[in-house]
Parts: sequence; C-alpha cells; structure tokens
Amino acid sequence: MASVDDLFLPIATTAPPQKFAVHPNHPVQRKSIVPNPFPIPTNKFYANLFLGNQSQGVWLHPYSVWWSKGDAGTLKSWGLTVSHTDPDQRVYGPHPSQNPVQYYYNPVRIQSFTFSATEFTPNQSFISLDNLGQFSATLKLHCQSNSPNRSITFPLVQGSGFITGIYSDLTPRFDSAVFFRSVKQLASPRPGVLKWQLILEDGKTWLLYAHPASGRNLQLRLSTNSRLEATARFTGVVQVTKVPRESSDFEFLADGATGAWPSSTSLSASQSGSTGTYVFDFDRAGSSPSPLLMYALPHHIHSFDPQTTSHIRYKVRIQSTTKGEMTAVLSDRWVMSEPTLPVDISFSPSQSGIWNLDDRTRSVIYGVAKLEVQQDPSQQSDLDSMYFSGKAIDKFATLCCAVWYSLKDREMTSDLLAKVKEAFARFADNQQKLPLVYDDAWKGIISSGLNRNGDLMSDFGNGCYNDHHFHYGYFVHAAAVIAHIDNELGFGSQWLERNREYVDLLLRDAANPSSHDPYFPVSRAFDWFHGHSWAKGLFESADGKDQESTSEDAYFSYAMTLWGSVTGDKATESRGRLMLAIQRRVFQSYFLMEEQNYHQPANFVKNKVTGILFENKCDHATYFGLETRYIQGIHMIPVSPISPYIRSCIFVKEEWDRFFSRGRVDQFDDGWKGILYSNYAILDPKAAWGFFSRTDFKSQWLDGGATRTWYLVLAAGQYLIGLLFRFVE
Repeated sequence: MASVDDLFLPIATTAPPQKFAVHPNHPVQRKSIVPNPFPIPTNKFYANLFLGNQSQGVWLHPYSVWWSKGDAGTLKSWGLTVSHTDPDQRVYGPHPSQNPVQYYYNPVRIQSFTFSATEFTPNQSFISLDNLGQFSATLKLHCQSNSPNRSITFPLVQGSGFITGIYSDLTPRFDSAVFFRSVKQLASPRPGVLKWQLILEDGKTWLLYAHPASGRNLQLRLSTNSRLEATARFTGVVQVTKVPRESSDFEFLADGATGAWPSSTSLSASQSGSTGTYVFDFDRAGSSPSPLLMYALPHHIHSFDPQTTSHIRYKVRIQSTTKGEMTAVLSDRWVMSEPTLPVDISFSPSQSGIWNLDDRTRSVIYGVAKLEVQQDPSQQSDLDSMYFSGKAIDKFATLCCAVWYSLKDREMTSDLLAKVKEAFARFADNQQKLPLVYDDAWKGIISSGLNRNGDLMSDFGNGCYNDHHFHYGYFVHAAAVIAHIDNELGFGSQWLERNREYVDLLLRDAANPSSHDPYFPVSRAFDWFHGHSWAKGLFESADGKDQESTSEDAYFSYAMTLWGSVTGDKATESRGRLMLAIQRRVFQSYFLMEEQNYHQPANFVKNKVTGILFENKCDHATYFGLETRYIQGIHMIPVSPISPYIRSCIFVKEEWDRFFSRGRVDQFDDGWKGILYSNYAILDPKAAWGFFSRTDFKSQWLDGGATRTWYLVLAAGQYLIGLLFRFVE
C-alpha cells in the first residue's frame, strides 16, 4: 500500500446541508467554558469540569483532579484537588473474596493535596475553562470577577508527571484531608527552585516545588495538620508530584524535570506500507531545560520507536486506575509505531480472498440466502432509533456481501442491493421517524428525539453524544458496502456521489480528523492517548468516561477504513487502519483478558472481558443486564471480517472454555446464541458452520442485526483462511 504522509487531512469543511435543521440551543449548558467559536469536545476526559455540579473527578492518568467547591467533606477547601490511588486501595465487589470479582474501583475524592489560596471564597471565586483540545484543557481558578488577573492556572494534560499550578498575585494555601504527617523543606535542586517533602498520614510521599517569578521566595507554615499556608502573596509556579513506591530514582528525576510542563499535545500520523506511525509532540512551557517528565501507559511503551524507548525510565512506575502500571518517560516527543496494520482486510468475509467453495457448501448458503433476501430492509429499519435502524440496514448490506462473495449470484445481489439503497435513502434524505438535526451549541449531528420529548437518554443518549461511533458506524459500513458492490456489479459511482456528503457528515461528527473543520470537534469519540473510544457524552460521571463494546468501537474504525477505500480518501482509509491497529493492541492489553494478562488485577482476569471499562473502574456488566452472554457478547457484536484481527484465537478459546463449552452455549434460545457461535468461528469455523447449517435452525437464534447467510459465509471464509480446501465433509 502506498505511503500516506498526513492522516489528519479534513474530510470536508462545508456546513451541514439544509435538510438538517439547525438547533441553536441544547438542554445541557456549557458551564464555565470561555466563549469561543471552536467546537467543544463532548466525550473527553475533562468533561466533568463543565457538566452537572462540576465537581466530579477528571482523570489525567496517573493523577485525578477535581474542583473542590468548599464542601464540608473536603475541609471546606476551595481549589483544585489532586489524588492518586495505589493497588492496595482498590475496592472489589460485590463479594471481595470471590475470584473473579464482578467489579473493582479506585476510591474517589481522597483529598491528598489541594491547590488553593487564602483569597478564594466560595461565594465570589469561580472557574473558567479554555483551550479544550484532544489531550488537554486549561483550567483557571479566579479570585473574584473584579480581580481577573489574580488566579491560578492549571494546564491539564494527559500523562503529566506533575500537576502544575501557575499562581498570579495570590497567597498560596495547600490542604490535605489525609493530613500532613511531616512537612520538610529540602535543599534546592538548583538556583531559583524551592522544594518540600510532604509525607501524608497514609504513608505516601509527595514532592512540592516552587518557582518564584517575582523574586520573592515562597515561605510556607503548617497552620494545622491539614493546612499549609504561605506567609505572603506569590507569583510563580507550584508543582506537585507523588513519589511512586519502591522508586529510589524518582526524586533525582523529579528534581531535574521540575520547572517544565506540557501545555497541550499535538498529534500527527503517517503510513508506509503495513506500518502506521503516530506521534505525540508535547507543547512544553516553563523555564527548565530538562525534557518533560511524562507517564506512558503499557500500550505506549510497547509501541515506542527506538529513540523514544531510550527515554524510558523503567525504574519509575506508578499505577493507573484501570490500565496497569504507567512508566516514566523523559521526553518532549513520543513516536509510536504499529507494524501490522490490517492492510489485507477489506470487504471479503475471507481474508484470503479465495472462494473455492464446493457445490454442497454453496448449496447450503444459497438455500438460506434465497429466503433471507426476500425480507424488507425498509420495513425493518423504519424505527425511531439511529442505533437499531443502522443495525437493520447494515444487516442487509452484509447480506449483499455474503451473497456476492460466496455465490457470485449477480441477479440476487442486484435485487437485494436495490432494496438496501431504498432503505438507506430514507436516512440520507433525513426522512426517518426522528430526523437528525445539527446542534449548534455543541456542534454535532444528533437525533431530534431529544428536542421532541426532552429525554436526555432518548436513543441511548444520542442527543447528548452518547455512542455516536456505535450508531453511525453501522451506516458508514452499509454505505461503503453499497458503493463497493455497485462498483463490483458495474453500476458506476452515481450512488456514491449522491450519498457521499451524508456519510461524510456522520464520519465528521464522530471522528472529525482536523481542526480546519469548524462544524465538529476533533475526534469526538476516539481517545488517541488511551487508544480507544469513550462512549459517554454529556453526562457527568463519578467514575469518568466509559465504554462497554470493544467490537462496535473497532467496527466503526473498520467502516471508516472501507469508506475511505471506496471514496479514494487515502487519509481516512489509513487513519482507520491505524486506529484498528492501536485498538487491537489496547483491547488485547486491557479489555480482552487472556490468562497471562498482568495489566488487570489477578482476581478480575477470569472474567475474560472487562465489561464496562470506566476511567476509574471496571465492572463485568452491561448497561442492559448481567447475563453472561450479554457481557461477553457485547464485546463480539457485530461479528465481521475485522473480528479475527481484534480477537486472538487464544482469547476466543479461553473465553469459550470459561463460559460456553461443554454444551453450555446450547442452553440459550435467543439472538445471543448466534453471536456466540459466529464469534466461535474465529477458533473453530467448522463447528460454527455445523451450528448455522442445522436443518432445525431457529430464526430466534439471530440477532436483529445479522443474517444466517452472513454467519455461514463468515464461517466458510474463516475456514478457507486456514485450510484452503474442501470445507464440508
């Protein structure tokens, strides 16, 4: 595959077409955000600062911070509180002695250290948020409205080694509800830098550094065992960092790095052949000549190029909340490489692209397909949910693929394709039961159901930006298949040209790659630091953002890849492939847990999947039930040609043996049964074929977004990948 130098070229920069009514207001207000014309990200890590009561946690990793608003539970502190939890503080439940436990979480609102000032008062002081980007935000604590320049500014950047507060003409005050066991001023690491060691009553050690800007040194006194106060006003930088346990090298490292901090992060990416490269350039600030002290997650460490690897400080490790240990990196730039992009995976259910099926196999597929193509895509997709409508349309798009690739039946494929186009047209023309609208407040395409009934959770919260990559991914995939089969049948590109603007619009909403597009935030769902998407939109959450379906996350990236392929948009195609490679690494590290997984707690790994992974907890559950087939299956659906790339055979076998082997799968009598067997085709396609080709097969074993034909062809295709000879004995 040819090289692509810039994966973040804009998809488009035009306004949404007039068929999408513009709604200037949204029921969720933009609290404390400095007015600006730029789209505001809705699903990023800092959203709790502008949602709800604005006092829930924000996870930078490894630290969490939150706005303490003078509440009694936080010593009535008013400021920014910093916290970090170690593994021995985790809470397991609901039965802690079980293995596996259902969930674990890290205690929240442990007030280890609060940045404040004696001038702050809850009734007059306030916060503002600015520079809201993919990886960072700027939080400012203001003394009062008539003193706009008296403030503390916090650059909140993912992976920061220090939490940095920039004081402007205020008297610093630092609180700890854990209590100070000892406060000791240490020797200055270099001229112009002051240093304190803070040992808290939990035995944890923190380092505090001050960099005066005005020539007046910071002097601190311990007024109570929970409060440190300065003796005078101060202008300059204060940084705090926790000393990791069993890390004797850390203090020397911190002494050299203090005085510099990241203010934001820039992202770039390229592709060459089957290798994708992405780069974090940390925009540094401060006076220290040292490279930045940052912390990397395990998947970063494992993908660093040799030069970045040389900057790792392996002896300095600190725990993240739900993704294992983070490792210190002393560098202003991280270069990460993914050498196994899925360049050979496209539309074909068989990665080999070879379809030498014997007559008996073809006969079974044909017998099922000729019945399923008689169904009505328009009727099945005429729903008041973008999610279920998208699944219904995509169900028949994948049926087109199955019929074409396995049977090469031009007439059957053409007739079905016409019906899929008709169903798709209702949505492309925005004539569905709940048309989409353009939300000019948060800048996005949302369901009008929110405005009609006022229910923030209408269509799974689509109107508040929940799950957009799930919902719109099905439409993008269906559109890519329609355009591809059109081309295969020689029908030209008229349909593609007529519908491209609509599909591009859905992509721009969920995954706009460029700040040059003024109508949508950049990368609404996908978090390039964490390597996966967050499904939660404009809802405050005590445990931060979350996601419960790795498979639908990957399916969106797969759909984007295919759409880039049919439109000739090489940047979009390559970006989708890179996202898939990162997701594969991340899902196999944190979400899909093989027996040897060491990133998740040992008493959680037997769950095999994390269930819902939050920024602060993992819960082996779903939002719609606690049945095992739901929890495991939501990480399988939809089963597609990308599934074997994401889900290793080792993992599939371990999960099957743990929950579904020895006939246990056969106790189920609903659509999850088909999902489980189709996923099993990754490991044992012959067994999956045997299930789906049963003469007594029940239609109730099919999920509403899949066909039996598709599952048969996936099983046959997976078999051909490994064996390439006669399939049915």
